[in-house]
Amino acid sequence: MNHHAAENFIVNELRRGLSPTLYYHGLHHTLDVAEVALELATAEGLTDPEALALLRTAALYHDAGFLQAYQGHEAQGCALARATLPGFGYTSDHIEQICALIMATQYPQEPQSHLAEILCDADLDYLGRDDFEPISTSLFHELTARQLIAGEHAWFQLQANFLTGHRFWTRTTIARRAAPKQARLDHILALLANWPASGPAA
Repeated sequence: MNHHAAENFIVNELRRGLSPTLYYHGLHHTLDVAEVALELATAEGLTDPEALALLRTAALYHDAGFLQAYQGHEAQGCALARATLPGFGYTSDHIEQICALIMATQYPQEPQSHLAEILCDADLDYLGRDDFEPISTSLFHELTARQLIAGEHAWFQLQANFLTGHRFWTRTTIARRAAPKQARLDHILALLANWPASGPAA
C-alpha cells in the first residue's frame, strides 16, 4: 500500500478538478479534515500504522466525489477510490474499509467503527471551533451559488436544524468542541427568535 503516492494523486486531482465555487468543499476543507483526523486519532490513542494510513486516505478521498457530482458525492468518492486505489497497492479489503469511512460522513452520520467516528468528527470539527463563522459563511456562499438556499433567514434555520441534529462521537471531540458548538446554536436560535426586529442586518 503506497499511501503517500495515493494521497499525492488525489490531492492533485482535487487541486485541478474541483469547481472554484466550492467555497466550503474545496481542497482546503479536505486538507483540514485529514490533519484533524490524524490529530484526533493520536488523542484517541490510535497507533496502528495501517489504520492511520487508511484513515488519512479516507479523509483525502471523503469529498473527492465533488469532482463528479454535488448530490451523492460520498458514493462518487467511493467509486473513485475503487477505481484508483488498486493502482497504489490497496487491497479490496483496504478499499472497502476506506469506502465505509467515506460513507459514514454522509449526513446524518452513522459511524460503525472508532475510525469512522474519528473521521466524522474531523469532517465537522469546525462546528466547535473559533473559525466557525468564516467557514459556515463559505458554505452559505457555496449553497447560494447553486441556488440551494433562499436567503439569510433560510440559512440560519438550516444551521439551527443542522446543529440541533448533529452530535460528536469521540470523547476527545466532545470534550473540545461540544460546549462551543452549543454556544453557536444558542446564538443562532436567538437570532431567529429576534429576526423580525433585527432583520437581515443580523
